[in-house]
Amino acid sequence: MTKDLSLLILRLSGLGLAFAHGWQKIAMLSSGNGDRFVAGVEALGFPLPVVFAWAAALAEFGGGLAIALGFGTRVAAAFAAFTMFVATFFRHHLLGHLGVWLGAFNVSSEEVDSWGNPERAATYFLVFSALLLLGGGRFSLDRVLRRGG
Repeated sequence: MTKDLSLLILRLSGLGLAFAHGWQKIAMLSSGNGDRFVAGVEALGFPLPVVFAWAAALAEFGGGLAIALGFGTRVAAAFAAFTMFVATFFRHHLLGHLGVWLGAFNVSSEEVDSWGNPERAATYFLVFSALLLLGGGRFSLDRVLRRGG
């Protein structure tokens, strides 16, 4: 029971991803104001940056909602974890931050500032990776649907 409550609490983090990040990107892309986000995706080296920008936005919004509901938890968590992996290590340069903090890299403060803060993306990545491994638990739509109601 404690494990299932813990999984429910972890799954609720999907709401943060969906509404604080995913919805914002969906609204931006659908209104035609997503040029900066698309340019950022392109700068990461993704082909078809518009397609991958939409994929990231949908993984965050749809994946976040599905995770929160426990609907297709492992699949949704896989997409969301991959998106957060890219954000953590490629957009926000977690290893670069760590290298600067340890004194191993000499990088200007302006460049470090341009990387942004990887903490939130790294936290989402870890939570969704755990949910990918563990599933949604007893208090999920996955469990209800598996039992047939």
